[in-house]
Amino acid sequence: MRRGPGIAGLQHAARTKEQFKLTGEEVKKNTLQAMHEQLAAFRANLEEFARKHRADIRRDPVFRAQFHTMCANIGVDPLASNKSLWASTLGFGDYYYELGVQVVEACLATRSVNGGIMDLASLLKYVNRRRGSQGEPVSEDDVVRAISKLKVLGGGFDLVTIGGHQYVRSVPGELNLDKNKALEVAQGRGYTSVAEMCTAAGWPKSRAEDVLQALTREGIAWVDDGAPDGLRLYWFPCLGGGLDQAA
Repeated sequence: MRRGPGIAGLQHAARTKEQFKLTGEEVKKNTLQAMHEQLAAFRANLEEFARKHRADIRRDPVFRAQFHTMCANIGVDPLASNKSLWASTLGFGDYYYELGVQVVEACLATRSVNGGIMDLASLLKYVNRRRGSQGEPVSEDDVVRAISKLKVLGGGFDLVTIGGHQYVRSVPGELNLDKNKALEVAQGRGYTSVAEMCTAAGWPKSRAEDVLQALTREGIAWVDDGAPDGLRLYWFPCLGGGLDQAA
């Protein structure tokens, strides 16, 4: 008959288990400490990199986007404070403040045309033209970062995706699923109709009319009763370069 481990065996097993636990905690502690040290060293190196390549970061939009990615990987936000080391080293606080003002200016200048929704690429084109040939070039990444800072001020500034494309919304309110669907259907030609909405979305006529009329009241859609076949069309300037027309 096989005998059990006995009291001595159980005590030995308990001591062994406790030793493994203590050893595991020590390894975990040492590993965490090493990670903190590596992170601190990497952050210091990144700060030195920022000082050394300040001109390139300010001048080259692609290089600037890559630098932002490096910062994000270690939890550093160069835009968080205008008094931070990053702001004093790179001038990011003033840079994105100026860019934010230009984004707001573009939105206000074109709101009567597009209802407060504009294509991100058109906004980028407007801002770069506004800055002139002597200004530092701006990328979509820069505009997106500026908009993320504007969001905290309220006023409706946000990025929305319609049919796989990004647009900037500069008015309060949300694009619900029905409104977003209407914009998607109109995206190819810049306009749609009640009949087309019924076919594309599978909606009853009343639902299509309600959505398109709501978009018209908000200034996002314009009514066109001049089509040759007499069909009422709903045009969306935000889908057809309205920003360029107003620039």
